[in-house]
Amino acid sequence: MGLQYLDNGWIGIFITLVMVFLILFNIFRAHGGKDLYIRRISGLDSIDEAVGRATEMGRPVMMVLGLSTNVNAKTMQAINIFAYVARVAARFANPILVCCADATVLTVCQEVIRDVYQQEGLGDQYDVDSVRFISDRQFAFAAGVAGLILREKAAAAFFMGEFYAESLILAETANSVGAIQVASSTEVTQIPFFIAACDYVLIGDEFYAASAYLTRQPVLVGSLVGQDWCKLAIIGMVIVGFITNSIQLRGGPNNTITQRWNEGKFEDLPKPGAFKIGDTTLSRWLNPDPAKDMKFDRPKLPPEELPQKSSGGGG
Repeated sequence: MGLQYLDNGWIGIFITLVMVFLILFNIFRAHGGKDLYIRRISGLDSIDEAVGRATEMGRPVMMVLGLSTNVNAKTMQAINIFAYVARVAARFANPILVCCADATVLTVCQEVIRDVYQQEGLGDQYDVDSVRFISDRQFAFAAGVAGLILREKAAAAFFMGEFYAESLILAETANSVGAIQVASSTEVTQIPFFIAACDYVLIGDEFYAASAYLTRQPVLVGSLVGQDWCKLAIIGMVIVGFITNSIQLRGGPNNTITQRWNEGKFEDLPKPGAFKIGDTTLSRWLNPDPAKDMKFDRPKLPPEELPQKSSGGGG
């Protein structure tokens, strides 16, 4: 039996199944043609505007993946957003520049951008040098990207992924050449700097919701809406738990009990005891006693087969 079950009991399994059901239910709704609502995200709506402005000015679109050192969920989400940006730029025949700080990320990004151009029937317009490895050192990377922005006079700049102290350097450099900037970072300490220097910023879940928002694929949209329903369900559980615990504890120090839950059953107390937080119904549900579920079926060895103590001393 798993440790997680012993820690939460049946209530943990029940909550997990509810979450899975909500997500799958919304995926089926999306597949059935139901138009699921996703609120407007200004930063993603501005992509077409930013690329169109770059095309009018005859200047490239800059995309920076940050300091991602491996292909993880943050990196792939940023690459998915950049794939959409590259698709729009390819339709306008506008040049792009993608800057990477890791060789593995570079390879994945090259393949994704190449596939985008081929899907648009513009494979001959793909420039392998449009996706570049700059440096795997933080400030060398920042200096290299800033230099590209200044030399190429980028008209639009997208900063997505993992950014640290270099975030403000890049944002201020792009701002100095008049670029429209859309940014997002998984590091919460860098979001204020992007807000101060960029035109649009994706905050929190907006970054991970981008794929569903841009592509409108049923599985992605259904998963996104299902996760929102899960959050609402958790909020409801917290409110119900707060109310029930408050009602049961309302007596304060004078609230006493004559029985206490122990090892999966109620036991009579020798004398009335104080009602504690562990005696509430919700606490018993969320913190079951695992002793009743722990069974050890070990054969008992006869005395002659038991290991004997060594008579010799250590040297």
